[in-house]
Amino acid sequence: MITVRAAGLLDVDTGEIVRPGILRVDGERIAGVGGEPEGEILELGELILLPGLMDMEVNLLMGGRGETGLASSVRDDPPLRMLRAVGNARRTLRAGFTTVRNLGLFVKTGGYLLDVALGRAIDGGWIEGPRIVPAGHAITPTGGHLDPTMFAAFAPDVLQLTLEEGIANGVDEVRKAVRYQIKHGAQLIKICVSGGVMSLTGAPGAQHYSDEELRAIVDEAHRRGLKVAAHTHGAEAVEHAVAAGIDCIEHGFLIDDKAIEAMVAAGTWLVPTTRLADAMDVSKADPALQAKAAEMFPKARTSVLAAYRAGVKIAVGTDAPAIPHGRNADELVALVDRGLPPLDVLRAATVRAAELLGVTDRGRLAAGLLADVIGVPGDPLQDITVTQQVRFVMKGGKVHVQS
Repeated sequence: MITVRAAGLLDVDTGEIVRPGILRVDGERIAGVGGEPEGEILELGELILLPGLMDMEVNLLMGGRGETGLASSVRDDPPLRMLRAVGNARRTLRAGFTTVRNLGLFVKTGGYLLDVALGRAIDGGWIEGPRIVPAGHAITPTGGHLDPTMFAAFAPDVLQLTLEEGIANGVDEVRKAVRYQIKHGAQLIKICVSGGVMSLTGAPGAQHYSDEELRAIVDEAHRRGLKVAAHTHGAEAVEHAVAAGIDCIEHGFLIDDKAIEAMVAAGTWLVPTTRLADAMDVSKADPALQAKAAEMFPKARTSVLAAYRAGVKIAVGTDAPAIPHGRNADELVALVDRGLPPLDVLRAATVRAAELLGVTDRGRLAAGLLADVIGVPGDPLQDITVTQQVRFVMKGGKVHVQS
């Protein structure tokens, strides 16, 4: 038995800071909250304890030290990508994020689901990192936003991906692509429904897959018990995605009142990734991409507040490395800057993220739940920026950071 003792802890349900903060931990789970300390005592002084944070959109196999953008797309082999991901995973955990969804590889891997392997290595205790819910390869049509040939003017024979790597067209192919990801360990499905900022051709809001293809993807995933997350920007594309039964919209920068109304009615989640509208450096990008960013980023700064006020269910996601790995808490700060209350932002990164994942073993500091606990130097309800200064990280009862 270990007792973690701090100045206070956040009860995400009541929205109160309980003082003092006392957690009793037995093995990988919380044995009790409050009361008298038992066993070894970890004294954390003036820190405030929070549930481990969750990021619902990361790409741990991309970005990080030594990554060189488009050059890496054609130069880095799967072992190099995996080794870089080890560092990205460690930085993410040490920033206080104990669970992430890794939303889709769109690189050449020979069909291997590297995020599945990374998660298994972390679960096995070989390396440090958050709990990973892997999506395998993002599924996209030929020439879609997540077809990597859309990010540069590659020749037709450069960086062509296979169906097993997520390029799928037509109902039969998208069904096979979903089945392949599930066979090799994907725990959710990521697809591309509309264009995006950083692809060279096509309007960012234009719908990629037909309604029939979308319904086929959802049918395959849901029959196997998996949810579907969809990169989608355009308002009309969001409406079609919602109608097809997609569970979660990623980004949604261009949503309007009608799309928001459809999301509320269907209970569709939004992972807004709003910080990247401030943080992504497009100054050296192709002029066409800079023009897209200039159009979309201002809308991204306002659409999330409109969705929140209408009652759309929101979970925190960063699209890291759009935000550098390890800076995930910048998204929480951005959401508060947009006008969301700090408590609801913290819930979006904890208990609501758990709801999106469909799990009940994390997201709160409560007896019986996983001992995923972080400590920050102040009250996040008063100053959300303390989440950028994590001083203590425990995942499953094991301390990874204590300073």
